[in-house]
Amino acid sequence: MILVVKRIFYRNYVGLTFWPFILLKYEALKEDQILINHEKIHLKQQQELLLLPFYILYVIEWLMRCLCYLDSYKAYQNISFEREAYHNENNLDYPAERNAFGFLKYL
Repeated sequence: MILVVKRIFYRNYVGLTFWPFILLKYEALKEDQILINHEKIHLKQQQELLLLPFYILYVIEWLMRCLCYLDSYKAYQNISFEREAYHNENNLDYPAERNAFGFLKYL
């Protein structure tokens, strides 16, 4: 289910997935197939890890990468969950085809 919620987004961020919802900053983004596909990949990740472990691992990896890069945005870009989603967002069939725990190869 896709919801538009303008007030929760920071800076350039325009999409967020919190299973089973995809939250978007603007109504027009519902038409952005690449963004929606990126968020669908996150839905798959959250589903296979069960919501709470996904977010715990996400935050731990982000914190570790913040220490490595000393740059929070670069850390975000290099989280394995994000790397998998960015790498495959143009393949609209990827969410249906992906192997379970596909993010592991992006660690």
